[in-house]
Amino acid sequence: MRGALDEACRAAARGEVPVGALAVVNGTIIARAHNLREVSGDPTSHAELIVIRKAAARLQSWRLDAVTIYVTLEPCAMCAGALVNSRVRRVVWGCDDPKAGAVRTLFNIGNDSRLNHRFECTSGVLADESAALLRAFFKRLR
Repeated sequence: MRGALDEACRAAARGEVPVGALAVVNGTIIARAHNLREVSGDPTSHAELIVIRKAAARLQSWRLDAVTIYVTLEPCAMCAGALVNSRVRRVVWGCDDPKAGAVRTLFNIGNDSRLNHRFECTSGVLADESAALLRAFFKRLR
């Protein structure tokens, strides 16, 4: 999660909402990313989607069934759907997202039995640090 926080800091330095993500297989980081919506002008450039793309390219497969994704903020519905569709094994996140969280807070996409895949969930890892980055970023904007 420390690596994901480093990525979130990189996002903030670029004027992006500070969210960072890592893809890990057997304890080895295979991909890292941070939000790039402002820089790219692409509304889908969330850290999770970018790290999924990078991990799939590295593994040469869209099936990421051995991958754990670490992300500083609970994934939104778009990202949670991509995590299901990429078949990730586990998602670990820092702080919950009361406005858009779709893995636990508003929805439970990662464990919805109506879907064709479910993933393990671990929340609250370095949550205070993740939330502090977000609070500081939005405080500067106001």
